[in-house]
Amino acid sequence: MSWTLVQQKIVIKVQMSCDKCRSKAMAVVAATGGVDSVALDGEGRDKVVVVGEGVDSVKLTSALRKKVGPAHLLQVGEAKKDDKKPPATVVPAYPPPHSVTVVYDHPAGYSWYGYQPQQDTTSCSIM
Repeated sequence: MSWTLVQQKIVIKVQMSCDKCRSKAMAVVAATGGVDSVALDGEGRDKVVVVGEGVDSVKLTSALRKKVGPAHLLQVGEAKKDDKKPPATVVPAYPPPHSVTVVYDHPAGYSWYGYQPQQDTTSCSIM
């Protein structure tokens, strides 16, 4: 017997007074496992609409309280495929980028300062 998870729609009202708070709330939700999409809705863009499979709505609300501010779980239900009105702002739920390592390729024999050591073909320079 296999279980199939149903897409669920979660609506959480979060007190967000500035765009920085909204961005932080979107990042917290997007980093949560099982989230497929995140959107801001409502007149003051104070409702976070989350669609995904297997998302724990209570833990998500708690995380938003800790990292953003007061949050209230308004609705948990099955997501409908044929929603008439698209969400106001939709962001794909990708994990946040980690540090990027840049590697520079230098030709053989060159150091950081552009100095190329001379190849000495004689034996010992002291003797």
